Amino acid sequence: MSDVTRAIAAATSVAVSLGLPANDAIVLHDSNKLALRLTPCDVFARVAPVGQEVAQFEVELAQRLAAVGCPAGTLESRVDPLVYTHDGFAVTLWTYHEPVTPHVSPVDYAKALERLHAGMREIDVPSPRFTDRIAEAEELVANPDLSPELADADRVFLSSRLGSLRRAIEDRGAVEQLLHGEPHPGNVLSTKNGPLFIDLETCCRGPVEFDLAHVPEAVSEHYPGVDRGLLDECRQLVLAMVAAWRWDRGDQFPNGRRFGEEFLRLLREGPPWPTLDTVRLEGP
Repeated sequence: MSDVTRAIAAATSVAVSLGLPANDAIVLHDSNKLALRLTPCDVFARVAPVGQEVAQFEVELAQRLAAVGCPAGTLESRVDPLVYTHDGFAVTLWTYHEPVTPHVSPVDYAKALERLHAGMREIDVPSPRFTDRIAEAEELVANPDLSPELADADRVFLSSRLGSLRRAIEDRGAVEQLLHGEPHPGNVLSTKNGPLFIDLETCCRGPVEFDLAHVPEAVSEHYPGVDRGLLDECRQLVLAMVAAWRWDRGDQFPNGRRFGEEFLRLLREGPPWPTLDTVRLEGP
């Protein structure tokens, strides 16, 4: 069986063992972690190979965020809030929310992110710093075994840009707090209870502008007190990190290499720095 088939079987088996009827699974997303809608129990399942996930951190953080009323995804209430393992996979079960609109309005998006950040300031959990994410990208770029298709000139350029942006952002000495880490539109659900942020495994500490660098421009325009210079640097940093990840030997993002080339082109082209939602590929 393929890894996806095995992961679906693991999630289904876990749900059934907990008394949740799960006769079918709809794949909602498949990247570093498989996201499924299990039916007819209507549960949102997240599945990853054991050892390649931070599921326990995500479960604990979700409970803390729910306790302070943050607009974030919640764990399935019909089972214990645990990380379940089966056949080499770690499975977590979450409340499934039917989308009420295709997109969240920029105003609602910004208000929800502001509420999330406010709630995150109320909790204290051990978490990585945003610079750890940069270090992961730098290691990927520096090691040809991990990114064999990245040209030498691009490797030097990307390594230099990641390092210089890290120093520039740290030199600003901005206030840092717990962040979502990747609050892009793909991690925001439009629900009857308003926008909810999901995929908490990327949480880290840093300036709020690091989170805002992942959202559309129209959203950041409605977020109060933004340091525009810092936001520009963070947008460059996000472009550089995403460029690095697209050259990962194991990257499964559709058209990943072409996107990697496009991000490198945008970094070389210079400002204005685009937001991730505006990056498109031309041609077939």
